[in-house]
Amino acid sequence: MLQLIFVVIFVISGSALCSGIEAALFSVSTLKVRQLAQSKNPSAVALLAIRENMIRSIATIVVINNVFNIVGSIITGSIAREVLGNNLLGVFSGVLTFLIIIGAEIIPKTVGERYAETISLFIAIPLAALTLIFTPLVWVLENITAPFTRGKKQPTTNKAEIMLLADIAHQEGIIERDEAQMIQRVFQLNELTAADLMTPRTILTYLRGNLTLAEAKTDIISSQHTRIIVINENIDEVIGVALKQNLLTAMVEGRKTQKIGTLTRKVGFVPETIRADRLMRNFLEAREHLAVVVDEYGNVSGVITLEDVLEVITGEIVDETDKTIDLQAIARKKRERMLQSMRFAYRSVENKR
Repeated sequence: MLQLIFVVIFVISGSALCSGIEAALFSVSTLKVRQLAQSKNPSAVALLAIRENMIRSIATIVVINNVFNIVGSIITGSIAREVLGNNLLGVFSGVLTFLIIIGAEIIPKTVGERYAETISLFIAIPLAALTLIFTPLVWVLENITAPFTRGKKQPTTNKAEIMLLADIAHQEGIIERDEAQMIQRVFQLNELTAADLMTPRTILTYLRGNLTLAEAKTDIISSQHTRIIVINENIDEVIGVALKQNLLTAMVEGRKTQKIGTLTRKVGFVPETIRADRLMRNFLEAREHLAVVVDEYGNVSGVITLEDVLEVITGEIVDETDKTIDLQAIARKKRERMLQSMRFAYRSVENKR
């Protein structure tokens, strides 16, 4: 009887160990494993190798698990027949099945899922060694199952999952609310274009290049912008951008007759359709803060600044010199008033007819 009890415990324990390890390996987060592997911990590095090629490790676990289940059942059945006889063999089989379901499946898999990281790190190196030992058998199993396991590898995560994780992290107190919002707003950069963020041409502040500093003195001083567009004859002929600081410095130095056009710097031009993420890279690479937005015909649509792009992530940036917070909203209202005026004028003409 003791022999039978020992064999049953051995078989259930072995099967439970395999089930728990399998559940832990499938439950541990790949992202977490990659993070742990950056510390160069041998167990974490081994676990990362296992996670990136799960078929080999799972094949090893399945082989060992089936040895316990199949061979163990045969040995247990033989001993049970000798000890209990044929009359009690059916009862023993039912009890053993119940014990295997509870002790070798449900409980170990629950524990494996709950303590996935700890168990996976503990077993990573031994499992890698066993996989190496079972290489010939694993190779055969890999080739047999290859037609069913081949296919495009799914990404580790996606945009929606990262946004959800940021929200969950805020709810659990791991990060602040503003941090979660900034993470989520980052993904808007590849959805918005320069046309969505620019200050429209209808409310652009600009100076004519042929004016002297004295002639443009009032406009320069009243401008709330640190960078002012400089044009030639009309707004579609942008010749550059002038820094308000340089203009004021020249005025203080007494160079009132100097033309504004001589104090301009080159300005970049970007299409309306350029995405905000690419636009930010352009600003950083060129070390510029402003660009002129043009439409498909090369006409000026507006201007966009690095601050406009950053506001997608941080929200509205307002300093003590800003009198108007949302220039785009003002432009929309102005456009609506113009359209209403045009409709009114059109109706008046029609009525006269």
